[in-house]
Amino acid sequence: MRIDPRLVQRLQTARRVVALTGAGISAESGIPTFRDAQSGLWARFRPEELATPEAFRRNPELVWDWYAWRRGLVARATPNPGHLALARLGTLVPDWLLVTQNVDGLHQRAGSRAVVELHGNIHRNKCFDEGVVVAEWRETGERPPRCPRCGGPLRPDVIWFGESLPAQALAQAEAAARGCQMLFSIGTSAAVFPAAQLPLTALQAGAMVVEVNKDPTPLTGIATFSLLGLAGEILSRLLEETWPA
Repeated sequence: MRIDPRLVQRLQTARRVVALTGAGISAESGIPTFRDAQSGLWARFRPEELATPEAFRRNPELVWDWYAWRRGLVARATPNPGHLALARLGTLVPDWLLVTQNVDGLHQRAGSRAVVELHGNIHRNKCFDEGVVVAEWRETGERPPRCPRCGGPLRPDVIWFGESLPAQALAQAEAAARGCQMLFSIGTSAAVFPAAQLPLTALQAGAMVVEVNKDPTPLTGIATFSLLGLAGEILSRLLEETWPA
């Protein structure tokens, strides 16, 4: 695939760039997308039946065990060329922000530093009652473990259905989208709001919006450039053509 020279030239000169990533980029590392993740014991459950506060109140042990299984999937994965290319871009663009809907931490493992997590991180836990992140607790074998501060049950620090995105993270992402010169939308369905609003905000502010996705999305027809294919291949080629070794 040859990258349009206009895109290469713009990236070479842009000072403020945002990348928005979704499940598609991590799927290239072997992590199934949220709704494709059910197999084995969990095949009889829909994710919507487990990823809610109500499900946790009904059966906290079941939800905790499901997330332990999902953590195992993530732990076996490694960053792919797409993650690595974005980490490299973060060192070349003066004002770079990576906004992700993923909870797997693969961007950080690839070396990205300026990362905003809109949906949390599956490797962190927080108190269900107080919402405070908890790094350590006393192991008693109870599932889920108990908060050492208040005794409430611990839960994954991820956004569940019916919950709002973290206000500070969303505000930072929105401000970056309004002020950027380029925005990449990578491996995301462009259908889940408010994250799906970020490319639209950038377009309205006059930025170049570049979609990188395996399949067409609602953004495909209005993006400045839409590159269909695997993120790892496209981003690696873009990096090579913009900053030849």
